[in-house]
Amino acid sequence: MESRYYRHWHLAKDETELNITELEYSAIRFQEAFARWIVTIGELTGSSGLKYGEHVMLHVIRMQDRPKSTATIARLINRDDMPNIQYSLRKLESEGLVRKKKEKGTKNFVYEITARGTQITDEYAKIRAEMLTKNLRALSDIDHRTEQAAQTLSIMTGIYEESARNAAAFNHDL
Repeated sequence: MESRYYRHWHLAKDETELNITELEYSAIRFQEAFARWIVTIGELTGSSGLKYGEHVMLHVIRMQDRPKSTATIARLINRDDMPNIQYSLRKLESEGLVRKKKEKGTKNFVYEITARGTQITDEYAKIRAEMLTKNLRALSDIDHRTEQAAQTLSIMTGIYEESARNAAAFNHDL
């Protein structure tokens, strides 16, 4: 792109910065569309009282059909706001979608999916396959494209994490 198109944009002084900025704004728009999708499908499955993050946690708890601790859930969704995560887990529990149980031989607690939670997540998967996956399959080379996108986003997540650590250690007084 010619520099005249990005030279007045404070986040994009050259083509690389422009591409990074475009990716960041695409990620923001994608995340919002994804959240809206999850909540909308949640309404169809009978879990309309849940927010985006609670739906995500419900699916993460069901992942691999094994119970997960609060710390594991937080790690899997790259969040560190433990009080908010615990609040959401209590909400999922009160909705009868997950159950808290003591891990055998330890003082730790884990969360596991209930029969109702399984029903809700199965219905979500069914609707997702019918409405979303079917449409995405129409894109050429979708499997390769989504694999590459996932790998790129994972690598960039690490770079953003490292940059955030560096920024946190930055001394503003110097």
